[in-house]
Amino acid sequence: MGEEASECNIKVICRVRPLNNAEKDRNDEQIVTVPTDETCHISGGQGSRTFTFDRVFKPSVDQETVYTHAAKPIVGDVLSGFNGTIFAYGQTSSGKTHTMEGVLNDQKMQGIIPRIVGDIFNHIYSMDENLEFHIKVCYYEIYMEKIRDLLDPTKTNLPIHEDKNKVPYVKGITERFVTCPEEVMSVIDEGKSNRHIAVTNMNEHSSRSHSIFQIQIKQENEVTQKKLSGKLYLVDLAGSEKVSKTGATGETLDEAKNINKSLSCLGNVISSLAEGTKSHIPYRDSKLTRILQESLGGNSRTTMVICCSPASYNESETRSTLLFGQRTKTIKNVVCVNEELTAEEWKRRYERERERSTKLKAMLQAALAELERWRAGEKVDPAEQGKMELAVPGGESAGVSPSASLLSIMTLGGGSQASLAPEQVRLNEEEKAKLYSQLDERDDEIATQAQLVERLRQQMLEQEAVIVSSRQEQDKLQTEVFRLQEELDSTKEEVKEVLQALEELAVNFDQKSHDLEEKTAEIEKIASENKDKQDMVKKYEQDLFSTRDEMTSLRGRIEEMMSS
Repeated sequence: MGEEASECNIKVICRVRPLNNAEKDRNDEQIVTVPTDETCHISGGQGSRTFTFDRVFKPSVDQETVYTHAAKPIVGDVLSGFNGTIFAYGQTSSGKTHTMEGVLNDQKMQGIIPRIVGDIFNHIYSMDENLEFHIKVCYYEIYMEKIRDLLDPTKTNLPIHEDKNKVPYVKGITERFVTCPEEVMSVIDEGKSNRHIAVTNMNEHSSRSHSIFQIQIKQENEVTQKKLSGKLYLVDLAGSEKVSKTGATGETLDEAKNINKSLSCLGNVISSLAEGTKSHIPYRDSKLTRILQESLGGNSRTTMVICCSPASYNESETRSTLLFGQRTKTIKNVVCVNEELTAEEWKRRYERERERSTKLKAMLQAALAELERWRAGEKVDPAEQGKMELAVPGGESAGVSPSASLLSIMTLGGGSQASLAPEQVRLNEEEKAKLYSQLDERDDEIATQAQLVERLRQQMLEQEAVIVSSRQEQDKLQTEVFRLQEELDSTKEEVKEVLQALEELAVNFDQKSHDLEEKTAEIEKIASENKDKQDMVKKYEQDLFSTRDEMTSLRGRIEEMMSS
């Protein structure tokens, strides 16, 4: 948590919607007016009254103006490590969903949720580049007093638990990490399609559940290691209903009963906080107030938008809403930065506490020395008293009220104790007793500070041990990384050589293949020529045999002729 906590009131914004068609058809009178930007006036059968809020919007106001005054300041708070909550309250058909959601994909008509999503990322884009952000969102509804996951409708009746800081959270809820406004809007569209709505006599799209869209932003400065986190709750409450007006029956009637019950519990919590006298706040009476525990009287900068109908038909509901907002405006939240301290920060705080302890000791020594002079009957001039103040380390004498108080008390005598009247001596003795009492208190404070310093020192030593261990582990990992890098480089060289050898083999293979093709062609040519020659040889042999036969026949004729 942050170093210091501060109080701030819940900011209440009042928005009066225009008369709708049904109210115009009934010729309802407009009983709510807006005299100034901070007041609204209601008249009617129950009397006239003026209410004051942080901001009041007329029926003609546009969505961007509502966002600028009601929600935009919380963006910077959440990105600075604070928690924030914005929720709309009012009767059914008073314009709550229009204020929180509007028309999601219409730049002019979109409500607080889509606008704040875009604004968050615009702020992040303009922040220090050394900041690393992790953003996750979840979307759920409280329907019939059961928590239902709108991103996974199979998860119903989810339980509420507390973390180590006693902050309530919904266990088992689906969380999505997002990196841009488009992803967030996709999540919203998905969850919105799973939300329960119904048609009533007063609203064609009446919300039958309380919806909560939660954005959690964690940031870390990569240079200073400083870590901050902030949660933003965007709540669209279901409206309170009078069954005689809505005409609810069956399941819709059961829904109305649960809605009114949870809103009644919310009213009880607001009343208890506004009174400030009750030791018990009934947060656990409903799931809604349990989840909003940090937003109501806890660690959150909260803005509530109360939405009102100006029609005389809804006078009692509008008056009740305005009274609710007035009570809520008196509630104080105690907010602080959600910061995870680093070892350097612990060390800085330790040094600061040690310096403060040193100053207190010096102040005490100066006061004791002056007291001894008073006891000895010595007069201490104002100039010397000033010197004692200036002797305090750090030169903070003017701003150190305890020291100034002690020194001013000790100067009441104005002269030597021996020359004082008995009555003045008695007064001096009483002042001395007071001084002793203050010195005892100072000793107790010093002891407390010393204990705090010792705890901080122990925590710093533990942090330093963790840092040393982390550095050793980091050195081991760095050595392993270097070894793996060397192996990787060696492997790269081997792979390079193998690839070169494969390229050479491929070139040789191509050359040999080409040579083989040429030799094969030559062999085929020679084989063809050889075949032709063999055919010629066979022909010549046939001719030879024929000639030989003719010669044999001719020789036989010659021999016959010679013999005859």
